[in-house]
Amino acid sequence: MSRRRRRKLQDAPVEIHIESLTHEGRGLAHVDGKTVFVDGALPGETVMARYVNCRRNYDELTTTELVSAPAPERVTPPCPHYERCGGCSLQHLAPEAQIEHKQSVLAELFGRIGHLERPEMAAPIRSRDLGYRTKARLGVRYVRARDEVLVGFRERHSNFLTAIDRCPVLIEAVGERIEALKALFRSLEAYDSIPQVEVAAGDDAVALVVRHLKPLSQTDTEALEAFGEQTGLQIWLQPKGPDTVHRLWPVSDEAPRLHYSGDGGAVTYAFHPLDFTQVNREVNAAMLAQALDWLDLRDTDTVLDLFCGLGNFTLPLARRAGHVTGVEGVQMMVDRGYENARANGLENVTFCAADLHSALDARAGWIKGYDKVLLDPPRSGAELMCREMHRFNPGVIVYVSCNPATLARDAGILAEQGYRLVRAGVMDMFPHTGHVESMALFRRADREE
Repeated sequence: MSRRRRRKLQDAPVEIHIESLTHEGRGLAHVDGKTVFVDGALPGETVMARYVNCRRNYDELTTTELVSAPAPERVTPPCPHYERCGGCSLQHLAPEAQIEHKQSVLAELFGRIGHLERPEMAAPIRSRDLGYRTKARLGVRYVRARDEVLVGFRERHSNFLTAIDRCPVLIEAVGERIEALKALFRSLEAYDSIPQVEVAAGDDAVALVVRHLKPLSQTDTEALEAFGEQTGLQIWLQPKGPDTVHRLWPVSDEAPRLHYSGDGGAVTYAFHPLDFTQVNREVNAAMLAQALDWLDLRDTDTVLDLFCGLGNFTLPLARRAGHVTGVEGVQMMVDRGYENARANGLENVTFCAADLHSALDARAGWIKGYDKVLLDPPRSGAELMCREMHRFNPGVIVYVSCNPATLARDAGILAEQGYRLVRAGVMDMFPHTGHVESMALFRRADREE
């Protein structure tokens, strides 16, 4: 078998007129009839751009110079590293315009993929657009040529880490300490054996999970402990897989446990640093409130919460409904859900572990009728659960999505089963990126008043 020859990139920048924005927020244009995607360019602008990838059906470029007048919605990026760092992709677009674009993407996909009429569009859920990110995985790499350890996100179209000194989208406790982290890791004897550090922030504590590929010396652990004591950051270590994660500092069991509050402070969620939690606490709070409002729960309702995780939606639902069943694919998260339910004094909750992407076992006790269903699936969506919705037969469904394309697909499936798409809207969980989070409300057409 012959090895595919890598196409040589054109060295000289080319002049391109941008026609529109892609769903991810890149400029879309055509060069000699071929589709091109241009980072950092906006519709109506003419830019100079250099090639970074050549594909069979499209090419990728990045803007090097603005030739025309800037588009009205263009703004100065708030981060000095934006042009190189791959952590954000839309800082050159005004926040209001980012929201409008994401809302239009959602509405367009309902028609093109779901073959549905445009629903009522709810007002978008927003938050501050800097200092919002409470969860992140940062790369760590020793660069021998510079004798320096870098900490941050990858460069655009590259596996190299971006050389940054701060990150304005991260919570300040970490985003303003990038230089301190670089100095800390370079000072360790294991400076070249640390590939990443996870950030996980709760209401009262921030944890750093340091992945290390070889055992740390006593000198290194003491340096990490001293950094934790100096900054107030919890230091956790991960020598191997996720099950090896343990706290190094503080040592005391009385140290603040990672947790966040929800439902207006009425519910508290304890979590492990590697647990999935929403990255934007402000948007999560507003998202919970909107889901509860759309479900319009009664104290006699039975509710099914699919892809429930540690109970982010389950627990607020249980405060209003007769009984809630949360189903999740990871047993550890099911255990965390029960733990959180007990800690909040909620007894009308049942958690179950099940693979929601595989054929359902009809004998499972949770497969039965419910008054209402909430889904919060991963990016791949909930195709199987939507096709099996007749087993649950709810009158109302709220679907929380992190991928508008799979939401639109699943909305079409629900429509085939007699559900009407009533309302939808975006939630800007990741400002300055192309990620589109959204929520949709469905009702059984034959049960609408």
